[in-house]
Amino acid sequence: MRHHTVLDSPVGPLTLVADDDGITGLYMDLQRHRPQQETFGGRNDDDPRFAAAAEQLTAYFAGELTTFDLPLSLHGTPFQRTVWEALQTIPYGETVSYGQLAQEIGKPSASRAVGLANGKNPVGVIVPCHRVVGSTGGLTGYGGGLERKRFLLDFEKGAALF
Repeated sequence: MRHHTVLDSPVGPLTLVADDDGITGLYMDLQRHRPQQETFGGRNDDDPRFAAAAEQLTAYFAGELTTFDLPLSLHGTPFQRTVWEALQTIPYGETVSYGQLAQEIGKPSASRAVGLANGKNPVGVIVPCHRVVGSTGGLTGYGGGLERKRFLLDFEKGAALF
């Protein structure tokens, strides 16, 4: 059974979704590939997982947390889950290209497929898909919008300096 809550953040409202096994989604307003609201279940602001997520997101946006430690329940194809696991290994404040990520998961010719899986990441920010850039280092698509991607990358670079 799923339920959700909504948190304020520097990148706008974040909708957190959870099932019995953990956080299944973190969605921004107007996010590409955002599921329909009715799939989020009823609102439940008292779930302890949401309290832990809110605490960690607050610490992240304060520049005090660089790695999330939350129970996740990610639903996707085996390939997508492999990409999402690899995203979690990208260090805070750093970026990799889609091609580098494809190499890392042992699929060097799958950079486009990696990009598609990256774009379907259901738990943005926590699973840092914003840290993946084009082969020249330029910003390419981001489900939350390029302005948010730029904000997150600039924020991490600035916060990483302290």
